[in-house]
Amino acid sequence: MEKKLYFGGTVLTMEEPLFCEALLTEDGRILAVGTEEEVRRQAAGAEEICLDGHTLMPAFIDAHSHFSACANAFLQGSVEQARSFDEIAEAIRTYIRENRIPAGKWVSVRDFDPEVLREGRVPDKTVLDQASSEHPIVLQHKSGHVGVLNSLALKMAGIGGDTPDPEGGRIWKQDGEPTGYLEENAFIPVLHRLPPPSGEELMAAYERAQDMYASYGIATIQEGFMSEEMIPVYRELCRTHGLKLDVVGYPGADTGERIYQAFPEAAKGYRDRFRLGGFKMFLDGSPQSRTAWMRTPYKDSEDFGYPVLTDEQVYRSTAMAVKSGRQILAHCNGDRAAKQYLDALARLEREGEDPAAVRPVMIHAQLLGIDQIPELKRLGVIPSFFVAHVYHWGDAHIRNFGAERASAISPAASAGRAGLSYTFHQDAPVIRPDMLETVWCAVNRRTRGGTVLGPEEGVTEEEALRAVTIRAAGQYFEEKEKGSLAPGKRADLVILDRNPLKTEPESLRDLQVLETIKDGKTIYRRKEQMV
Repeated sequence: MEKKLYFGGTVLTMEEPLFCEALLTEDGRILAVGTEEEVRRQAAGAEEICLDGHTLMPAFIDAHSHFSACANAFLQGSVEQARSFDEIAEAIRTYIRENRIPAGKWVSVRDFDPEVLREGRVPDKTVLDQASSEHPIVLQHKSGHVGVLNSLALKMAGIGGDTPDPEGGRIWKQDGEPTGYLEENAFIPVLHRLPPPSGEELMAAYERAQDMYASYGIATIQEGFMSEEMIPVYRELCRTHGLKLDVVGYPGADTGERIYQAFPEAAKGYRDRFRLGGFKMFLDGSPQSRTAWMRTPYKDSEDFGYPVLTDEQVYRSTAMAVKSGRQILAHCNGDRAAKQYLDALARLEREGEDPAAVRPVMIHAQLLGIDQIPELKRLGVIPSFFVAHVYHWGDAHIRNFGAERASAISPAASAGRAGLSYTFHQDAPVIRPDMLETVWCAVNRRTRGGTVLGPEEGVTEEEALRAVTIRAAGQYFEEKEKGSLAPGKRADLVILDRNPLKTEPESLRDLQVLETIKDGKTIYRRKEQMV
């Protein structure tokens, strides 16, 4: 038996009482929490770990991200540091040169964001043609929903002037010819043309992705849209015991049953740290790209965005999940997409089903209307807010919606007042899974440009921490196992350099993760903390 006694700092339990002096673990479970004197009575033979004045709390729980996409991001180039079209072209040229990519081979690059470019707009195919005319190039927006192709990639993808817009997507054209900019269902199929990495490269990327999550204090992560192509990958991860974090997978609703058949044991619970949590569907796009589906048009426009699925498709997927007793997650950024989801759940309720029993989740809920919150409450829907949008794209939302509408994005305080159990996430790899930055965003609601956006929707530090610990555990039906520090729960822990509840709100994102512990074992330790 392996016992560990943590003392000499603050133990933040997310339970009552909120603060304690010591915690004792045994074989990956919490054995005792309380005063140091009380806990030491059960600590005979335990390894003693002095916190040196630091704070121990429950490990963070990722309420929504894309684990495989995070792994694949380590196999792509990035233009995240580029601040102009010329710098984008140069970054891609450098990536091709340093990786010795032969002419004719697809080049995948990610992380462009017009918000940080001097031109303030989306690059087109001519920018990528400057990087190379001999390589088909795909450049992904940070949201993952849209992207740009160079001329050779357009040709190889069969996209020309006479190519129609697909349902739920858009091919941008000028003078009858594609500009290279593609949205949603026009863009996503192009990604499937990219050549897969070798098995060794892929497994190494999954290892790096887990290390990244752990460095942010996260011990449970999500595969937010699991495709059939991932079946052999997860079989290999499970066979080789390649997962050191818990991973909850959500297959696409249209192909999900085949994935459940491939992993029957994972449908019952964790097997080799992997389990299936339900199903996922996309209902619209992203507000910063103006593809989120809105009830009211974007500012100075007649454009409402657009749906990805029909009402009947949404109903069928939702019904399939609810009737099988499995959770359903729906990507809804715009309030019209939110209505489509709520309408499907309400229809099931009228038919005698109980949607609340599966704890349906509304992913992102960026432009969820305040008037829609009572319906979420009635139907038992958990909104998982991408609240860091306030910082990263809040200024874009002001331009796209006007200050009044933009101020209501991620209405966490309103959800809390209505009694909703909401969570927060980062949609990694859209942004890094930095939970402490998210807590800072939720409390301060400050945009990149310095505007305080909708301060009335800000929440307290404690409420923000609950959204990434105990309430996130509840979203996964795991609140009896994770999310707070109590005897019997799993020893998923994080050590911070300071107490977040005793830190000035403006300094919350400066907090440092010193150590992350999964089932009692350290999986990350900040280098300067290592002896």
